[in-house]
Amino acid sequence: MFVLLMLFLFKYIDDLIGKGFEWYTIMQLMMYASATNVQMALPLSVLLSSIMTYGSLGENYELVAIKAAGISLRRAMYPMIVVVATLAIAAFFFSDYMLPVANRKYFSLLYDVRQQKSASILPEGVFSSSFPGYTIRVGRKDPDGQTVYDVMIYTKNEADNNINVLLAKSGRMYKTPDNQFLVLKLRDGIKYDETAGEKNFEIRQRFTRFRFKETEQKFDLSIFKIHRTDENLFRQAVQMMNLKQLKYFGDSTRRQVDSANEANYRVITPYIKYFTIPKYVKGITPLKFTKKNALDALSLNQRLAAITNAANEVRSVQQIVKNRADFYKESFKSVRRFDVEFQKKFTLSAACLALFLIGAPLGAIIRKGGLGMPVVVSVIFFLIYYIISTIGEKSVKDGDLSPLVGMWIAIMVLTPIGLFLSYKAANDSVLFDMEAYKRFFTRLLKRKES
Repeated sequence: MFVLLMLFLFKYIDDLIGKGFEWYTIMQLMMYASATNVQMALPLSVLLSSIMTYGSLGENYELVAIKAAGISLRRAMYPMIVVVATLAIAAFFFSDYMLPVANRKYFSLLYDVRQQKSASILPEGVFSSSFPGYTIRVGRKDPDGQTVYDVMIYTKNEADNNINVLLAKSGRMYKTPDNQFLVLKLRDGIKYDETAGEKNFEIRQRFTRFRFKETEQKFDLSIFKIHRTDENLFRQAVQMMNLKQLKYFGDSTRRQVDSANEANYRVITPYIKYFTIPKYVKGITPLKFTKKNALDALSLNQRLAAITNAANEVRSVQQIVKNRADFYKESFKSVRRFDVEFQKKFTLSAACLALFLIGAPLGAIIRKGGLGMPVVVSVIFFLIYYIISTIGEKSVKDGDLSPLVGMWIAIMVLTPIGLFLSYKAANDSVLFDMEAYKRFFTRLLKRKES
């Protein structure tokens, strides 16, 4: 979890630094981020801890003592299987009840954090538009950060024309005790104000110039405070739903697609009438065409009108079909997203069990505890699991695989490996004994030489 949180900080460091957040806001964001990272951290921790535990038992010859007492490795693993199964059940309830809430709070807070303006007020040599209605430039600042020089303030009117300008040689800026306003006390300056003349007296614009020894400008600092967005606006995302909600909205989307499929027939039906007119109708004498091509029997104007109407109808059908194809494409993407998130609720628990089946016998085989070899081996197997599951999830979202196969393919690949390793560990296999491989290749080379 520490590594994943460091990755989170590296990714969003630019959105967190220099915006004046309180320490508890950043801690709150990291707490929500840690909850969302459980899906990745928990299977890896189960794999690593099981390798370390049984590797330490093997390294200290405690597994030898257990087997010497007549207890098989499979029987010695039963208590840990019960613990991991309990952990898997807890992981399922966590992903169904707590994870949607954590995702909603995390993404809503992250959105507000990223939208927050920088707390670096009035940097040197930059035209800052942080305050609505004003553009302010400060030439330079003293090391105390309060004394400023060469201040220029543009005041925007309703038409966004910068016609009111204030220039000052020096000044001092500070915040009010309640941190509600930024005060600029400016000295030795001039203000230029350009306004429209009176309609009935003078149509020309009026230009006014004010010189001052000292003046004061106040700016509202409320824009630099974080404004929380309503969390309910994020409820429609699939990551913020539990199983019941995923099933309900997924079924609703499928019903929309089915109803749209029924409407497809009504789109084409008006154009089928030309091909379903009965041959003989009482009271109506059908036209008889003596030529094979019906257009040849029409006059030039009638032929042009018929071709124009047919082309218009074809274009209309093409446009309707294109719009409906785009609708189906997006609708099926939504359905697949619901299916992916639905299966994720179960794959977290299954991943814990599958990786424990790999980690426990693997630790018994390599007989190495600590953070050396177990970390290397666990990272390798976790990368295999993560890459396969990522490819499967992408294939499901692209529509290349069914949700059941794509989301469970990593479990289906790793479970046989875990059963194979359990069999080898129970039979005291030398699967990772380098000396055994050296002896095998030595005998093989000797046979070739002889």
